[in-house]
Amino acid sequence: MSSIPSSTSRPLPLEGVKVLDISQVMAGPYCCMLLADMGADVIKIEPPGTGDQTRGAMGFKMKGPDSMGFLNMNRNKRSISLNLKSDAGKKILFELVQDADILVENYRPGVMKKLGVGYEVLSEINPRLVYASISGFGQSGPWADRPGFDLMAQAMSGVMAMTGHGDGKPVKAGVPVADIGCALFALYGVLSAYIGAQKTGVGQYIDASLFDSALAFSIWDTAQYWGTGEAPVALGTANRMSAPYQAVKAQDGYFVMGATNKKLWEKLCKILERADLLEDPRFITIADRLAHREVLIEELEKSFAKKKCDVWIDELLSQGIPAGPILDYPQAFASEHGQHRQMKMTIPHPIEGSVPNIGFAVKMMGTPQQVRRHPPLLGEHTREILLEKGLTAEAIEQYEAAGAFTPERE
Repeated sequence: MSSIPSSTSRPLPLEGVKVLDISQVMAGPYCCMLLADMGADVIKIEPPGTGDQTRGAMGFKMKGPDSMGFLNMNRNKRSISLNLKSDAGKKILFELVQDADILVENYRPGVMKKLGVGYEVLSEINPRLVYASISGFGQSGPWADRPGFDLMAQAMSGVMAMTGHGDGKPVKAGVPVADIGCALFALYGVLSAYIGAQKTGVGQYIDASLFDSALAFSIWDTAQYWGTGEAPVALGTANRMSAPYQAVKAQDGYFVMGATNKKLWEKLCKILERADLLEDPRFITIADRLAHREVLIEELEKSFAKKKCDVWIDELLSQGIPAGPILDYPQAFASEHGQHRQMKMTIPHPIEGSVPNIGFAVKMMGTPQQVRRHPPLLGEHTREILLEKGLTAEAIEQYEAAGAFTPERE
């Protein structure tokens, strides 16, 4: 069976599921894009005039008004411009909620309630609605009202303290682990609640936060803390559970490898022709090697310095020892494996012509994901969506006159 799915006539798993995406920037839009990739009809509800903040983000310009960041997180969605501060805009939202299955929002806690579109109000209209709120620190607690972005969540959850080499200079994870992690945890909650609603007819409210999500990644670190009573420190590329398991320096640079058990450790020493390491009392057990990790790596790098990275990687892999090069993004996408896994794809766009997108991270063999829609232009589907709801052209004009689709006046 091929590792990459091909086209199929079967419907996508979430076909027929309606999602209202009232979110901006990353965690909410990414969560909703994943729902859209699985077939859901995702309606992105955006503020008129500006739209999602990410449309104007990043320091380089595209042909059109939307940033590459926006284009990479909003495929397979439709966009409607809606002023939720206006009575007319709220009335349209109430119409959309009637047959929606899921709503995702990521405004600061209390904003949606203040606008009159909180869970209590919308669940009265549609008891089956699954309503997810994504925020920096959650809907309750002493930090709930703080503005929360990925950087703050990494810093305040402990992630930043575990990143880097422990030399005192703070370093964040290179990718937005709190944002993307929260998107994935929210997705898990949303789909669980949706399945539950199919059985009971009743949806529920989901409180997802960047802080909680980032902290949930700390399995090994908190295990050490709770097991020893000592706060763990950053280890660079090393690992708390085994050694050697990190980046090591060879003749022409660094590569990564891991000899994480007795069998692999013995194989490594044989390849390096270092029988002395097997007999060294500092390196007999995993606990010994962890306790003397720095001197262990010094000894290993004396041997690794004799050959280039690629040579060592091939030798280690030939003996079943995990190893690999350290690639940048261009190299990862261009790699034979990255291309085979289709991790870069190009999708059509009405202004850009075509735009690159990150490929689907999970391959569905029976119902492979599809790019059904380009990332939407701001308000591109407003009229289409309202006509689907049964509104007449005259009614849409009346809503427009009432300010449903125009920005608030300053």
